[in-house]
Amino acid sequence: MIFFMFTNSPSTSRQILTVTKLNRLARTVLEGEIGLIWLSAEISNFVAAASGHWYFTLKDNKAQVRAAMFKGSNRNVRIRPKEGDKILVRASVGLYEARGDYQLVVEHMESDGEGALKQAFEALKFKLNNEGLFDTANKRALPERINRIGVITSSSGAALHDVLSVLKRRSPQTEIIVYPSMVQGETAPLQLINALRTANHRAEVDVLLLTRGGGSLEDLWCFNDESLAREVAASALPIVSAVGHEVDFTISDFVADVRAPTPSAAAEILSQDSAALYQTLSQQKQRLARAIHQYLQTSKQQLVLKKQRLNALHPQSRIQSQWQTLDRLQLRLAHKMQNDLAKAEKRLQGLDYRLNKQSPSANVARAKDKLNYASTKLLSSMNTLIRSKKNELGGKVSLLQSVSPLSTLARGYSITLSDKAAINSVNKVNVGDEIKSRVTDGEITSTVTHIQRQ
Repeated sequence: MIFFMFTNSPSTSRQILTVTKLNRLARTVLEGEIGLIWLSAEISNFVAAASGHWYFTLKDNKAQVRAAMFKGSNRNVRIRPKEGDKILVRASVGLYEARGDYQLVVEHMESDGEGALKQAFEALKFKLNNEGLFDTANKRALPERINRIGVITSSSGAALHDVLSVLKRRSPQTEIIVYPSMVQGETAPLQLINALRTANHRAEVDVLLLTRGGGSLEDLWCFNDESLAREVAASALPIVSAVGHEVDFTISDFVADVRAPTPSAAAEILSQDSAALYQTLSQQKQRLARAIHQYLQTSKQQLVLKKQRLNALHPQSRIQSQWQTLDRLQLRLAHKMQNDLAKAEKRLQGLDYRLNKQSPSANVARAKDKLNYASTKLLSSMNTLIRSKKNELGGKVSLLQSVSPLSTLARGYSITLSDKAAINSVNKVNVGDEIKSRVTDGEITSTVTHIQRQ
């Protein structure tokens, strides 16, 4: 506490203040000594200036004080206060120097009674978090394709209207099933739990949306129910929670698989823009066409390679290859023979040249004469020998003809044969035997009827 003491002293030692300095000093004392406070009061004379600042009076049944809440602070207040509202504020005590008015500068404002609710909220949040209900590992991923959405909300609330409007614009093909429930009041938690159980039992949707519009902490309190939180955590269907406005957080938001700031934002998350869908389908169609084209090209290349390998292994190809090898060998052989023949001919010419150069012409002429003489003498001797042999052969032929059995047969004789053996005795035949008689111009077949021995 700062005290100011004033004494009667000469004018030369007086500390004279201006009004501005006095107000500034008073402001310093108020802000430094009292500081930040919490205050419960009723609001009146509320004015929202064009600058965004709020000016109002806080009062109880015996006193009042001016207050101001600047734009940077009041933007976090969910519901604008109105005349007569009971509120709880966190403020610093100050002084408006220009007029010397004592006032409060409010930093935070909430409805009176929210303090106890917030304590209960934080206690339940701490409890469920320690149990692992908020763990990311327990969150279920949303399906890639969502064809049917289940909405748990009031059938007459603005949240349902916002959700349907967004889905109609972005994804008209998506089906909606509404599980109606109260979203405010004492019976709301039980109705919400029953709606969750019904949706899981029917299993007719791909995902559930738990939602309602904005309101005070008291209005949204049913979504902070512990039983509802455990039911959300136990749901077999993935759940998106979109309760209140962006600044509102409920226990259901923390337990749900996905939290959306508003019902409309939840509809945006759960729907796919039709134009984007058509674009995606077009892109997938192009990718599919490219993939098919590439697959066909690859298949054609593989077919060509396999055909080439098959042709290479085909007997006709092997025969053609062998024919080519044979032709190549024949060409090499012919070329070799031509080279060898040319070399031999060249060598022969060299030897002939050497022979002609070393052999005298006279010796060659005499050798030729001797050769001619010897040839003539040999020819004469051969003719004489041939005539002699012919004569000798003629005599032997005549002698052979004279003793030939055929000549005997020609003179009227015959030869008797049995099984092609000559019969020269009666002992070689028996009565009944068949015998053949050979004469000059043929054979006579007879049967033995009588044998006479001498």
